[in-house]
Amino acid sequence: MTHDAPPPFTDPDLDPAFVFEFEAYDDLDEGQRWSTWLSVEPLCRGPQPRPDWVVTSQAAVDTDLGILKTGKEADAFLLERAVPGSDAVGDSVVLVAKRYRSTEHRTFHRAATYTEGRSVKRSRDERALKRKSTWGKIVAAGEWAVSEWDALKRCWELGLPVPYPVQIDGTEILMEWITYDGETAPRLAQTRPEPALLASYFDQLRDALALMVQHGIVHGDLSAYNILAAGDRLVIIDLPQVVDLVGNPAGMDFLLRDCTNVCTWFQTRGLDVDPGELFGELIAHAF
Repeated sequence: MTHDAPPPFTDPDLDPAFVFEFEAYDDLDEGQRWSTWLSVEPLCRGPQPRPDWVVTSQAAVDTDLGILKTGKEADAFLLERAVPGSDAVGDSVVLVAKRYRSTEHRTFHRAATYTEGRSVKRSRDERALKRKSTWGKIVAAGEWAVSEWDALKRCWELGLPVPYPVQIDGTEILMEWITYDGETAPRLAQTRPEPALLASYFDQLRDALALMVQHGIVHGDLSAYNILAAGDRLVIIDLPQVVDLVGNPAGMDFLLRDCTNVCTWFQTRGLDVDPGELFGELIAHAF
């Protein structure tokens, strides 16, 4: 005697258009989580218009793919956000997850100079920061993450060459993965461009710095190590320490240092550029 599988549930009064098959994904593997896109506040999501590759499906799963770069204050990981079983365009993307440390957080070099003029909303948090207590370290990690998030959003909306900021959740920022030929784009410091491309890189960087100072902001820690070379275009990264050109007493000093750092690298590659000249040109854009 054979036992046939029971027929699927049918209801003669139910419109077939409302019947669909589904597969449950209750158990996720280690290193996976449900997408956090809908669990964060709307203001914690990237600016409009969003690129079409941003995955917003509630069915998406986040999968850690491994570490990309370690740093003193944060580590960068590759993370895939994808809808299981879907091959549709817009249902899968690889992102960079930058995660700031909390209790292990080590403050930025001369952090007080960068944060001049910034405020912490809660007095308890401000006291904890000054005491450098355990809670203060947690607050510091959050403040630096928020600072970079705000800087990424502002720069993206100004049309600057920065990764698109996808979302922020606590001390984790998800952002666009900048690639070249399917691999992580190299840092400018790792490249040896031909003279024509080298000159183009400098022009791009000068234009980006001019746009920043026109809007009163300075990167504050710019060098060939936090600029990516994605083929023939440059992308500026690592923005938590962005300062106000006028509001920060050291704003001009930071701008001059940025000019010196980048010009020194271009000089070592054979391009005749002068940091003082670049600084003067940028100041003319600022006022």
